[in-house]
Amino acid sequence: MALVVAHRGASAAVPPGNTVEAFAEAVAQGADWVELDVHLTADGEVIVHHDPVLADGRVIGELAVAELPDFIPMLRDVLHSCSPLGVNVEIKPDGLMSLRALLIESVVELLVSFDGEREFLVTSFDHDIVDEVRALAPTLPTGLLNADGGSLEADLERAARDGHAAINPWQGLVDQKFVDRAHALGVAVNVWTVDGEQQIRTLSEAGVDAIITNVPRFCREVLSAQ
Repeated sequence: MALVVAHRGASAAVPPGNTVEAFAEAVAQGADWVELDVHLTADGEVIVHHDPVLADGRVIGELAVAELPDFIPMLRDVLHSCSPLGVNVEIKPDGLMSLRALLIESVVELLVSFDGEREFLVTSFDHDIVDEVRALAPTLPTGLLNADGGSLEADLERAARDGHAAINPWQGLVDQKFVDRAHALGVAVNVWTVDGEQQIRTLSEAGVDAIITNVPRFCREVLSAQ
C-alpha cells in the first residue's frame, strides 16, 4: 500500500498548512509522513513556510525569527510536533541566493542530528540542491521534484545515476509504465498533490510508493478500502 504523506500537514483541515497545528493534525489523521517547505531567516533559523515572502511582501531571508508572524514555525519544532512520522523536507530554490548554502547546511545538520531515529527525504525542484545535500550527507535520502513531463524521463535517469532515493512528480505525469521503470532503476515514486478518490485509486493501482495529499484521513480510507 502506498504511504500517505500529508501535504504541509493536514492542510485541508488546518489551512493553509505548514503550521505546528497542521502537522499535529496529520498525526491524528493517520498519515505516515508529512511534507513541508523550508527557508532560512536572516539570523540563520530554518523555518517552515511555502513562499520566500510573507503576505505583506517582506522577504523571509531579510527578517529575523522574532520579526515573523507567530504561526510560522521553526523546522526543529515541527519535527517534534509530528513525531514519529517521516518527513519530506522540500528546500525551496526561490529564496535569497546568499543564504542558499547555509540553508542546505542547516537542514542537513538538523536532520542528521536525529541519527537514524526518524525517516527523512530531502527534495527540491532545483536538482543541484539535492546533489549538494548528498555531497554533505550521503546517507540522507534525497529526491527530485518534477512538474514537467518533458524532463521527467531525464530526471528519472538522473535520480538513478546520482543515487537519489526518489522522484516526486506531479500526479498527472505518472502511469504504470513510469512507475515500473522507476522501480526497475531502484527509485521510489511519490506523487503530488492528490485529493480525489479516483486519482488515489488509480495511482495506488499503478504502484506508486507514496501519495502526497491535503486530506490524509480520506486518502487512508480510500487506500484501505482497496
